[in-house]
Amino acid sequence: MSRSCPSAATSALSARFQAVRDRTLVLCAPLTVEDQQVQPMPNASPTKWHLAHTTWFFETVVLSSVDAERNFLFNSYYESLGTRVERSSRGLLSRPSLVEVRAYRAELEQRVLHAIQVATVDLALLELGLQHEQQHQELILTDIKYTLGTQPSRPAYGELPRDARAGSAPEWRSFEGGLIELGAANEGFAFDNERPRHRTFVEPFEISSAPLLNRNVQAFITDGGYRDPRWWLSDGWARVKAEGWHAPLYWHDDGLYTLGGVRPIDPDEVACHLSYFEADAIARWSGARLPSEAEWELAARDTPASDGNFVDDGFLHPGRGSGFLGNVWEWTHSSYGAYPGFRALGGAVAEYNGKFMSGQQVLRGGSCFSPRDHVRATYRNFFPPESRWQMSGARLVRDGSR
Repeated sequence: MSRSCPSAATSALSARFQAVRDRTLVLCAPLTVEDQQVQPMPNASPTKWHLAHTTWFFETVVLSSVDAERNFLFNSYYESLGTRVERSSRGLLSRPSLVEVRAYRAELEQRVLHAIQVATVDLALLELGLQHEQQHQELILTDIKYTLGTQPSRPAYGELPRDARAGSAPEWRSFEGGLIELGAANEGFAFDNERPRHRTFVEPFEISSAPLLNRNVQAFITDGGYRDPRWWLSDGWARVKAEGWHAPLYWHDDGLYTLGGVRPIDPDEVACHLSYFEADAIARWSGARLPSEAEWELAARDTPASDGNFVDDGFLHPGRGSGFLGNVWEWTHSSYGAYPGFRALGGAVAEYNGKFMSGQQVLRGGSCFSPRDHVRATYRNFFPPESRWQMSGARLVRDGSR
């Protein structure tokens, strides 16, 4: 269904489109050509591929224009759009070059801007394209951190400021629960997996006013938590043994690797790069648990202010803020599945979210890699429980009195 763009909003929409696209290139500015080619593991795509894929999405999904070669090279997982380069082989694509990819981006942007001007673009798909690009802005930073952080020299992405705010001691906040509404309403943008808004019952609970901090993780390590199977789910303990986990990803004897380089571990900063298995183990060791996504959303909705770091702030690292939005994506104990009455979008974008509703855990809240205007309390992110390269942490919950 096409909706024409109101002429009064054309300039604003064009400016927003260009601003989102420009921000992607700003994030890439500190990187060398070689940085943008490397794929250090199958789950971390090269920056060059992200630049091309987001452009392909606008071309193929938003403008409904298919180029067979680009469709094969830059399709991510859309089976309905044909065969593609396997994810693990994206780093082998030396051609097209980075120069050619950037030229492709510039040419496509002119086509989209023209479609906005002549009111032939589907506004819903355009908005999805913008939100999709913002998701990949996060992934560019997540993936390049893994690329740089696994280099022998552990180079910095850039000189980044430190969050100098004083930390505050977390406290427990009580919620009575009851019958609540969960999910996005019909106003404004939301991904299809955030809808429909529906009712669910929540028992009384207490939730921490802040996510897990580095001091909590350090205490778990000191107490032998990575050597004690009592705290771990079976699959998590198997990972600990098979992969030699002894601390979160990027923790080293000489400090914590950040995009600003190796820094001393700040005990008052929000802990990051925890897998679901690690977050769950630390919660059990603490005498607590991870929240359900319903508990998390209820608490976040009633605590709207956020002092977490976002990509807009320039830290590119979690700070000492306690807000529900920003800093780190927070694991929940909820498996990623469909809400009652879920309906996937039509066409190729039916594959955007729904087909991944198996074997994944829900995360909430956004992170220091997220654009501030991209995140909301109903946003449902999802990753496999062993994922550690994501900017993920956790917030603890205890059962309340009935």
